[in-house]
Amino acid sequence: MKITLNRINDDYLFQCTNAQGNSILLDNTTQPGAKGVSPMESLLMAVAGCSGIDVVSILKKQRQEITGFTAEVEGERVVVEDAKPFKSILVKFMLEGTIDPKKALKAAELSFEKYCSVSKTLEPNVDISYEVFVNGAKV
Repeated sequence: MKITLNRINDDYLFQCTNAQGNSILLDNTTQPGAKGVSPMESLLMAVAGCSGIDVVSILKKQRQEITGFTAEVEGERVVVEDAKPFKSILVKFMLEGTIDPKKALKAAELSFEKYCSVSKTLEPNVDISYEVFVNGAKV
């Protein structure tokens, strides 16, 4: 796996591109007029995307009808010398459709305990937790 990072303005705006040519913009969001997401925001996005793909894949295999899927991810940071790494991350899945709540909860559990490479990478240093809501009700 390989990505390329290219600076595309005179400040902090970078374009990150994968081998297939798909890209995202990264920027220093502490500066006015930022046009991309911060690297730390992109890390939260990666957790949401990785676990989201897992949950949808597991539920589709179980023939659950997903009509809506949203994830919210919140990260709490802590100062360690000059850096501010994540201390904890909370992922909230909001699913809509004809979905067995127990299957949705199990899918999230499997993602974080077995399949999601992003959260497994962070796991030794970051407390990652999750909540699942099906049709507005917390499971």
